[in-house]
Amino acid sequence: MAEVDGSRIVYFDHAATSWPKPDTVLDAMHRAVLYAGGNPGRSAHRLAVAASRTILESRGAVAGLLGIAEPRNLIFTAGCTEGLNVAIKGLLKPGDRVVVSSMEHNAVARPLNLLAAEGLIVDMVRADELGRIDADAVERAVAECETRAVICQHASNVSGAIQPVGDLADIAHDAGAVLIVDGAQATGHLRVDLSTLGADVYASSGHKGLLGPQGVGVFYLSPDIDPDELVQGGSGGSSEEPMQPRLRPDRYEAGTSNTPGIAGLGAAARWLDAHGEELRILEQALTSQLHAGLLGIEGLRILGPPLGEERAPVLSVVHERIDGDRIAFELDRRYGIAVRAGLHCAPWAHDTLGSLDSGAVRFGVGYGLTAADVDYALRAMREICA
Repeated sequence: MAEVDGSRIVYFDHAATSWPKPDTVLDAMHRAVLYAGGNPGRSAHRLAVAASRTILESRGAVAGLLGIAEPRNLIFTAGCTEGLNVAIKGLLKPGDRVVVSSMEHNAVARPLNLLAAEGLIVDMVRADELGRIDADAVERAVAECETRAVICQHASNVSGAIQPVGDLADIAHDAGAVLIVDGAQATGHLRVDLSTLGADVYASSGHKGLLGPQGVGVFYLSPDIDPDELVQGGSGGSSEEPMQPRLRPDRYEAGTSNTPGIAGLGAAARWLDAHGEELRILEQALTSQLHAGLLGIEGLRILGPPLGEERAPVLSVVHERIDGDRIAFELDRRYGIAVRAGLHCAPWAHDTLGSLDSGAVRFGVGYGLTAADVDYALRAMREICA
């Protein structure tokens, strides 16, 4: 529980964005504005040098947290959506074939829909009714025809289902394809080690489980792939070259970097490096507590894996007679509980789960919540659904 302008807020919307942030994140952003306010990579005065150092150190911190051996392969973006767009639009051409799961967020679905209109072949593998992707089904789909890429999420923002990314990497690579992963709901909440996971592209927001600020994200690029950049412009160095320099990360970071946001993300990565395991254990315990309590409320259907099966700290529910928007409104107005209702930018997933017409009320567990907060949310849900 926290307070804003004297009002109590119990924040269960971490799957949309984490709140509040660790104090070290806010401190790092404040210091960046005050003492690293120059344009990184553009000038030689102390403020610009301090900005460059801030970005260099933050890149190293995030790379270390995610198991990336060479930090230059970690690209800073405005968010997970930008990284996925770079990978999808920069790698896939008309006539290429991609195999994608039916659980994907619009950050994957909409770029694919756009490219499909231009000649990309998109084959969907439908997940099961709990939102789990069957690796054998993906393998069969990949074997049907030459495939350029396999695309999947690491964890669902609707069902919380964790997907078999390692198996999918093996399947893709055996077929000569690349694996593109949406890691927005996994980083921070799950152990993510890109040195062993096998993804060729792994994109993440910085503001969800990574506990950084909004407006900053990251994506990892394997050194073996070379997508076209989406944006061209100033890169600080190599200004005499007519085309965007191919050196990483400069190629994919045209324009002035978001130094305060990157500083905050770097601080968040250092905080998670020290406290992340403790936080993950707590999140799983709170998610199980919430899951067990919601099971006891008549009329609720819980989307995703059953209690006891590992999931990301996301629980979405549908009531058989009460509209989800109404539940979310009552939780906020009467109890000060923040959740999200609707389709969660993931209509494919809701169609798979049988909730496309109704949407769902989503509880996202994360930093700052306690067992007492879960008990309070369950009491509120029992009263609303009575």
